[in-house]
Amino acid sequence: MEIEVYCDESRPELFTSRVVACPEQFVIIGSLWIEAALRKDFKLKIKQLRETHNVHGEFKWNRVSPSRELFYTSLIDLFFEEPMRFRSILLPAHQLDVVQFHKADNELMFYKFYYLMLHNWIYDFNGYQVFVDIKTNRVKQRLKHLHQFLDKSNYFADIKSVQALPSDEVDLLQLVDLLIGAVGYKFNGGGGSRAKENVVGTIERYIGHKLQPTHKMEEKFNVFRWRPGGGW
Repeated sequence: MEIEVYCDESRPELFTSRVVACPEQFVIIGSLWIEAALRKDFKLKIKQLRETHNVHGEFKWNRVSPSRELFYTSLIDLFFEEPMRFRSILLPAHQLDVVQFHKADNELMFYKFYYLMLHNWIYDFNGYQVFVDIKTNRVKQRLKHLHQFLDKSNYFADIKSVQALPSDEVDLLQLVDLLIGAVGYKFNGGGGSRAKENVVGTIERYIGHKLQPTHKMEEKFNVFRWRPGGGW
């Protein structure tokens, strides 16, 4: 099976911040997994939702508002009603020791966690294309190195590419931004937005419980809270 994986992150500035105001602030890295053969169908359905709700341009978590609430909850409906999968990793900022474990290199730490988020869902005999939002890297070969390490993580799978795309032009990257944003809103304390609360509430109705770290075998909406001592 050919799989496409769309990735984004929330609050990456916490990797480099020297002061974390609250012990429970999280960096979140997330991914949307789909069968490549279904991409055109998903894009068409998102296009139809755009037309129904008169939404143009980039959509993302930070743009959730009362006037667009039905559009964003419809996107959540689409995710849960279609064969899409989501996996995210919650990284408690106050427990990230970049000096001891990552050679004092915040960028290296960032891509190590990207690898950790992805590699457990790479299965035998599948082919994978991984897409991330464009970002400026100090080391130009970061995506190449991520590709190499993912490819070595399972010799029976084929990691065909890891490449950056502009998120403002890719609806599926925008969809993963929405899902990550909802997770981040829940775990980073929210912000009093009724529209965003309703988007989170829509997710919680589908999963049947409050947004929280999930069991490692959860396949639809997987939230992995990383712990420095290991474990789930």
